[in-house]
Amino acid sequence: MLLAAVPVVGFAAGFVNTLAGSGSLITVPMLILLGLPANVANGTNRVGVTVQGVVAVATFRRHGMLDVLGAWRLLVPAVLGGVLGARLAVDVDEAVLRSVVGSLMIALLIVMFVQPERWLADASAPRRARPWLELPVFFAIGVYGGFIQIGVGIFLMAALVLCSGYDLVTANALKNVLALAFTAAALIVFVVHDQVQWALGLAIAVFQGAGAWFAVRLALRRGAAFVRWAIIAIVSLSAIALFAGLRV
Repeated sequence: MLLAAVPVVGFAAGFVNTLAGSGSLITVPMLILLGLPANVANGTNRVGVTVQGVVAVATFRRHGMLDVLGAWRLLVPAVLGGVLGARLAVDVDEAVLRSVVGSLMIALLIVMFVQPERWLADASAPRRARPWLELPVFFAIGVYGGFIQIGVGIFLMAALVLCSGYDLVTANALKNVLALAFTAAALIVFVVHDQVQWALGLAIAVFQGAGAWFAVRLALRRGAAFVRWAIIAIVSLSAIALFAGLRV
């Protein structure tokens, strides 16, 4: 029965991860319910996220929406943080990992529901980048993303708008570049420590890639206002799932 849900869950995760984040809030619990230990589910989840990232980045690039120079400036701290976060995650006890996921999701909800307009409003005029903040902020986000993928896209979007001065649509494209880079680096760490179940990971990845392609097309067609409301809706649904007792 749960295996039959893989196409729907995979597509939904690819869609919401590409637009905002928190898609792993549904894929990680599903992998655990399919019998994987929490740390193996955490590693296996990176397979689909990597594939969806490749699809999203390729689609954004084809439409000329990627700031390549900006990506290189932010990639180094994000990737280094991702490797460190993944290295920390492989040694964490399963029970501890479950508690950490719950705590991080509560922090995520606080960040997103306290004045969401301030964090994710559409920028009608360019904002000034804050280079002195970018290195520590993107390194910290990389550590978080490498440790546990859930919700990292929302932190990336906020940082790209507030620290780097991007508008929402450009930030969304660049967010997928950064997430792909540190997720792929983290995946290598999990593979080395034998914490990836490839059959399930690849099965979900196919549908996550399809969801990512559809999300990019929709974001480009509908613009920043759509992306903003999609983010708010996704985080709201994540809150409902969390407070309804969903455990990861």
